[in-house]
Amino acid sequence: MPTPIHDPHYAPGGPLKRLPLRKAAVMFVAAVCLCLCGLLYLQLEQSRRYDLSLAEVASSNLTRAMAQQAQDTFLSADLVMTSLVDWIQADGFGVVRNPRLQRTFARRVQALEQLHGLFLFDKNGQWVVTSFDDLPRRGGVADRDYFKFHQQNPTLLAHIGPAIRSRQNGEWIIPISRRVNDQHGEFQGVLLAGIKLAYFDQFFKSFSLDDNGVMFLALSDGTLLARRPFEEARIGESLAHGDIFQKYLPHASFGNGMIRSVVDNVIRLYGYRQLDAYPLVVAAATPKETILRGWYANAYQSSVIVALVVLGVGLFGWVFVLQVRNGELIEADLRTAQERLEVIATHDSLTGLANRRLFERALDIEFARGARQQSSLSLIMLDIDFFKRYNDTYGHVAGDQCLAEVARAVKSCCHRKSDLAVRYGGEEFAVLLPDTDIHGAFTIAEQIRHSVKDKHIIHSGAPSGSLTVSLGCYAFIPEDGDSVEVFIERADAALYQAKNFGRNRTVVVSMEGSPEVVVHSEVC
Repeated sequence: MPTPIHDPHYAPGGPLKRLPLRKAAVMFVAAVCLCLCGLLYLQLEQSRRYDLSLAEVASSNLTRAMAQQAQDTFLSADLVMTSLVDWIQADGFGVVRNPRLQRTFARRVQALEQLHGLFLFDKNGQWVVTSFDDLPRRGGVADRDYFKFHQQNPTLLAHIGPAIRSRQNGEWIIPISRRVNDQHGEFQGVLLAGIKLAYFDQFFKSFSLDDNGVMFLALSDGTLLARRPFEEARIGESLAHGDIFQKYLPHASFGNGMIRSVVDNVIRLYGYRQLDAYPLVVAAATPKETILRGWYANAYQSSVIVALVVLGVGLFGWVFVLQVRNGELIEADLRTAQERLEVIATHDSLTGLANRRLFERALDIEFARGARQQSSLSLIMLDIDFFKRYNDTYGHVAGDQCLAEVARAVKSCCHRKSDLAVRYGGEEFAVLLPDTDIHGAFTIAEQIRHSVKDKHIIHSGAPSGSLTVSLGCYAFIPEDGDSVEVFIERADAALYQAKNFGRNRTVVVSMEGSPEVVVHSEVC
């Protein structure tokens, strides 16, 4: 399809190129959806961190309360034993003093609810006095760890040992003991206070804790003393290889940590604290799932809402993109139709060459450009010889075919995009040649003349028996004020000179408008 001449100020693909609306719409919808998802993520992450921070504060407060209670419990028992040890070391014990000691032991146990009992053993580990009315009939305690500790260590500080079953009545107790010396500082025996394990069990149960929550009291070496939930089989087991004793306590005496349990594989937030006065460690743990239970519910609701919003935006975006796409298709069809209409308006429907309307537009453009650049502009006017006779002889249908063949011959000799072949009217044609001097125009004119002749179109009405054309050429350098009409008239004058000189030839007109050269290959 021939290309119409457009406004020279229009530059497709230039800096003012139209924004691809459909791509922009897709990017906008995607950006909105990503922003919504990003905001949701930031809000949920901030909320999660806030819930965890609150849980850490609560865990720290809980372990502080546990540590204070444990320290008070053992300190009360320790103070009782300190006063009793001082009394025993000063007055001694024996058959005469033992009844008084027994009554004193009983009163002290009644005053402290955490005490299971008070027990005095001699240097051989045999029972001397207890807070109970009767002494056990079973053997002594020489085999107990706490007794061996005091027997082998001269320290007068209190010693807390692993939980044991009392040989008095079989109850689980935590032993806290002190060494008893004679007046010469020699080992005389051991005073023991038994802390009820059930006391800590009741204390642990007083806290509102999840069913999967954990609380424990342990020695600083990791030996478990008391635990919630209570499991008798786990009393005395070692926690020394756990993360609290391996990773946390060596660096800080208290703190928090998110730890996965090796027992049930549950992740819990542990708060831990080591007691200042005694070699004890307390810890409390809440499952991470419990801490974030409210967060999970909120995250689910927020995610559903955002998902619905994203879905709505996506659907509206999809509809919008479809509308944009349909609009682009309609616009493309309109543009194609406009281009076709422009071609119809500027080209001859029979020959496909430019018509006079496009020719006049091209002349205005090339005149202005030639004047700016001082370049030569040429025009070839040509006419089919004896065409009326051809129509009369062969009919109008054959005449139209003849015009189309001549147009093809003319078009084939226009080798540049800037060359414009025109059907000027009837059997008359024109060729506008920018940047071409008179010699170039003459050369192309001769190519056209020979191209038509070489087609050997039979024309019985012509002297030569075949179809020929006559051509006139004119060239000049346009200047401001030059007339387009004069330019056409001079080329047209050259054409009439060619006809007057016998047709089937090319005539070149000089700058002044007079015939300069007449060329023909055959005499008509």
